[in-house]
Amino acid sequence: MTDTQALPPVAPEVTARLVAGLSPRLRKRLDAATAKLAARPVSRDGDVYRIALDDETTLELRATGGSVTDVDAIHCGCLLAPGCVHRPAAAGAAPVAAEATGPEDQATDDHPAPEPADPRAAPPTEAPDVPAATPQQLAAAAGLWAAGAAALEAGVDGAGAVVQAELLGAAHVARLAGLPRPAAAAVGVVGRLRAARAADPAYRLADLVEELRELLSTAHGLGRASGPRLAELRGLARRPYLPGGSLRLYGLFSEPVLAASGHAGVVTWTADTEGRLFRVPDVAPGGAERAAGAVERTVRLGDAALTHRRLARAGLVVSGATVSPDGRLGAGAAVRAVQAGGAGWHEPPLDRFWAEPPHRQAARALAAAALPEARRPPGSDLLFLDVTCRRPLRATGGHVLLADCAGVPVRLTVADEDPALAHRDNLRLLAAAPGLRLRVVGRLTPGPRPQLRLLAVGRPPGDEGPVLRLPDPAGRVDLGYDRLQRTDLPTSDATAPGPPALADDEAVPAPIHLLRRRADRAVAAGRRALALPGTAADDLPRLRRAGLATGAWLLAELHRAAADRGRDVFGRLLPADADRFARAWLATASYTESVAHALCAAAWAAGAEEAAREDDAAEVTP
Repeated sequence: MTDTQALPPVAPEVTARLVAGLSPRLRKRLDAATAKLAARPVSRDGDVYRIALDDETTLELRATGGSVTDVDAIHCGCLLAPGCVHRPAAAGAAPVAAEATGPEDQATDDHPAPEPADPRAAPPTEAPDVPAATPQQLAAAAGLWAAGAAALEAGVDGAGAVVQAELLGAAHVARLAGLPRPAAAAVGVVGRLRAARAADPAYRLADLVEELRELLSTAHGLGRASGPRLAELRGLARRPYLPGGSLRLYGLFSEPVLAASGHAGVVTWTADTEGRLFRVPDVAPGGAERAAGAVERTVRLGDAALTHRRLARAGLVVSGATVSPDGRLGAGAAVRAVQAGGAGWHEPPLDRFWAEPPHRQAARALAAAALPEARRPPGSDLLFLDVTCRRPLRATGGHVLLADCAGVPVRLTVADEDPALAHRDNLRLLAAAPGLRLRVVGRLTPGPRPQLRLLAVGRPPGDEGPVLRLPDPAGRVDLGYDRLQRTDLPTSDATAPGPPALADDEAVPAPIHLLRRRADRAVAAGRRALALPGTAADDLPRLRRAGLATGAWLLAELHRAAADRGRDVFGRLLPADADRFARAWLATASYTESVAHALCAAAWAAGAEEAAREDDAAEVTP
């Protein structure tokens, strides 16, 4: 049987070896060949994927076991093969294959493999006292640093197939050396670079910046770390599942997953009677179409068989549960589970999540973000708030809805901009209903102002003020999957449908955006974008006046590292010092993140203090 679909995943070492074997002349043509090949249709016959290059020439990829793991599995029928540009172009156009999974993660016919293991996680046990990294690991870390610095030097436009292959080759060497965490970061950088160059609507520059910072910080720290810190930087290649006993779980919501590694699917969040969060993932290789339809796939745990959409509103009774440190439920043979009733967000035990004051939730999320990822509680970045919609804001980076949360102005943004998902349309509709009261779940975005990526909404308790009129008995909406209709909005004058007036975004309390903008610009456009003289002249005084003297020094050093170039004995310009520029950029990005976290905590706390003062004034007013 023959069907048409995307290319199979290709192992990182395959892409790296194919690109390394190209001549300098063909390397210059590789990006154009990759874009041209990606636009051609793909036919599949079993494990064989075929691309017709012309009427007489065919390119074949043999994906034994679901992915291409050998260079000989890519065969081209052109006259220049095997040294042609078509083979590495096909590898560059295909998604990157994930590493092999452990026994707990194996897929079945009815239940695909769950979300790939997070190499940054570690078991909640004491890390071994490792004195230092091995010479092999140090060499692998140096390769990762050099590849990451080259990607930063080139920027998105310059980080084509050759730069990506260097990252994938370094990732493969790092994985063989026992460094799965930085290797996963390198593969993540490649995925986000490809999304940026393909104009993927789900691409976010902030995600690429964070992934590149993760790669450079782990590669840089490996040469100086020992003991638990070294074990944390190395990460784990396998996700451990530990006994979890018996659990009574209640569904909270489902969210779509679109990973930079080429995986997609859904994660359904549940909670037990003690307020602990657990998640049930269904993630496999695929794109936005798989993420959009995964909510209707069946969850099989023991004797329970229900869709993710149903699980988000129902419950489970599980015995013999196995749980990973990041809260993922295993589906081993010894697990027994039956479907049970769920609970509303305003009913126990789920109502406890909204009982915690917002500023304490934000402080908890920020404190967890500062911990090593292995020690972060599951769902630590989730906030559960009662808000009132105010107005849409004109802001860069996407749609923003300003809401009031106990006196704190909170900016609600979409969790994913991909048009195949419902996030963007739902937020637009909510923005057309000022005064609407909502109970929401969102993911905290650290920054100088309170901001949340909205994941799910529902009706708040009580009958005061306009609320959603939903046909769903649970009274909740998973914003990535359930599409709101205008009939779901109240019809009062305060929430009458129509195009609301946009309000200009407000000024940032501290000019940390000046640093973030430069760090983002370096990633997007490369070192040359910061090498122009005088580009930071106006920003340095503003940072100093705001008390960010360290930030001003880092910004000046970033521009010096971008612009300084020596000359040889004949007066010719030497190449820029990519290592110095990468170190300056990493210091700037890390400082910006730390300051943003501090400003975020202060903003939530200030809003809570202001609300408390207003309550005290109301009590003493006769």
